[in-house]
Amino acid sequence: MMVKFPKIIVLIASFCIVACQSQSSGKVEVNGRNILVDGANYVIKGICYHPVPKGSTQRSFETLDVDLALMAEAGINTIRVYEPIADRKVLDAMYASGIRVVIGFGYNQNGKFDILSSTFLDYVEEFKDHKAILMWELGNEYNYHPEWFEGNIDNWYAILNQSAKAIQNIDDAHPVTTAHGDLPDATALTSCPNIDVWGMNVYRWDDPSEIFEQWEDVSEKPMYLSEAGGDSYMTITKQGYQKGMNQKAQADANAKILEAVFNNKIVCAGVTLFSFTDGWWKAGNPNEQNPGGWAPNSSGVPYDGTPNEEYWGIVDIDRNKKQAFEVVKNKYR
Repeated sequence: MMVKFPKIIVLIASFCIVACQSQSSGKVEVNGRNILVDGANYVIKGICYHPVPKGSTQRSFETLDVDLALMAEAGINTIRVYEPIADRKVLDAMYASGIRVVIGFGYNQNGKFDILSSTFLDYVEEFKDHKAILMWELGNEYNYHPEWFEGNIDNWYAILNQSAKAIQNIDDAHPVTTAHGDLPDATALTSCPNIDVWGMNVYRWDDPSEIFEQWEDVSEKPMYLSEAGGDSYMTITKQGYQKGMNQKAQADANAKILEAVFNNKIVCAGVTLFSFTDGWWKAGNPNEQNPGGWAPNSSGVPYDGTPNEEYWGIVDIDRNKKQAFEVVKNKYR
């Protein structure tokens, strides 16, 4: 039987949430393998979020209210974005919904808050006091792209380490992270001592458990899965999952992946699952949904070994819930 609470109780509860948030200092720090927010251990129950409408290739927050309501229902407490959010009202809305944000900076974004032009530091300076900020993130799987750095990935690691230090010089209230493609090797780790938290985009079928053991052997710093998950399209019939649209394949894979993450909380600080909504812009025609949009080093995608980038949302582009949404809700709440 559904119990209906008097409206005054609902209003009081909402007021208490806002009041507790207003008392928060917003300080985020690292303690051993843990991320702390206001001194309390913070487990990332997150989602990657890059909302691009049908027919467009550009991010838009026109559906933000609907999206935040769905995220709240699913128990999501963290959003990872691939480019900075310059609209303070968007960050305000996220924080009011109980969500903190990992802000990502690209290397070359034509001088718009990017690493190459050093304008990312302008963003840090402007937004470092916003309580929605969880961490600053530098780069996304750049270890797969030495061609962007004169053919030598060591150049990127040097830039990464210097950029992390530059952030730390102006903001001591938020850790600096990076989204590395899978496990960082010895060169990456020794070259980047200024990285506080290592994010890893990990696609190892439906069980990333081994990476937690591997990380425990090479570092004492916090780590989290900055990407993980599966898509809802099967390129072939495999392992009992039929070719074509297949929400069950995605739901089953995400259930096992999230189980592995939360079974390893001593080492892993959480996950930002990929991703919130389908992205129709990735395979070439933003007016329709197509298989394709392959990503590098992604043969470990369950269960067909093929990353169909336009089918990765836990909701579709119209915000209809997929089976994976219920999986996330069950694991996060």
